[in-house]
Amino acid sequence: MELLRAEGLAIGYGSRIITEGIELSLERGKIMTLVGPNGAGKSTLLKSVTGQIPLIRGKVLLEGKDLRTLSPKETARKIAMVLTDRVRPELTSCRELVAMGRYPYTGLMGRLEKEDLEKIDEALAQVRVTDLSDRDFSTLSDGQRQRVLLARALCQEPSLLVLDEPTAYLDIRYKIELLEILRRMAKEKNMAILMSLHEIDLAMKVSDLMLPVKEGRIPRPVTPEEFISQNTTEDLFDIDSASLRRWYHEL
Repeated sequence: MELLRAEGLAIGYGSRIITEGIELSLERGKIMTLVGPNGAGKSTLLKSVTGQIPLIRGKVLLEGKDLRTLSPKETARKIAMVLTDRVRPELTSCRELVAMGRYPYTGLMGRLEKEDLEKIDEALAQVRVTDLSDRDFSTLSDGQRQRVLLARALCQEPSLLVLDEPTAYLDIRYKIELLEILRRMAKEKNMAILMSLHEIDLAMKVSDLMLPVKEGRIPRPVTPEEFISQNTTEDLFDIDSASLRRWYHEL
C-alpha cells in the first residue's frame, strides 16, 4: 500500500532550485535509501519531503493527503525524523528523551498515561537500550545515542520514519546493528523508511529501493539490482568505469 508520493518536486532554498522534476513513491514496509556525493541535495530532499523546507514546486502526499494540509500534531503522528545533528541535551535521562516521542499523543499538560509509558518501554526494548534507561544521554557513546534517538522516533508510532545519515559517527559493528533494527522495524511495524546513506554497500543490503541523488538531477528510484546493472555508482561519483573495475581487480 502506497504511503508516500512526491509529484513534480522542485526543491531548494528560497527561489534557488537545487533539483527539480522529482517523482517518487514509497510503500509501507519498504525502505528507500538516497545515495550520492556530499552536497548533492540528499538532506535537502529529506527536509523538503517532510515539510521542514518549503517546496518550490510540486506536492507531497502522505496517505493520499497533501502534507501541507496537515497540522503539526497530525504530521508528528505520521512522520518521525532522526537527523545527523548531534543532540546533546543536558541532565536528561535516556528514558526522558525517548518519552518526548509521545508528546504528539498527550494533552495540553503533556501528561503521560499508562499506554504512553508502555510505548516508551516497548521502544527502548525494540532497539535494545532498556539497560540505558536511567543513564544521562550525554554520557553515551555515539552508537548508543543513535539507538536512543531511534527509540524516540519509534515512540511516535510513525507511518514514515526518515533518517539522515543514521550511520554517521558509528563503527561498522553499530552500523550493521542499526540497519538490522531498521529492516526489522519496517517489516514488523509495516512502516515506510526513507533515509540517506554514504555507504553504497550497506544501502544495497538494506534497501528495497535506491534513489541516486546528483545535483540538478534525480532519476527514478531503482532496485539494488538495477543500481548495479546500470553502473550508477560510476555516474553518481564521476568515476571512470575502467578505473573502478581495475581498482576492484587489484584489491
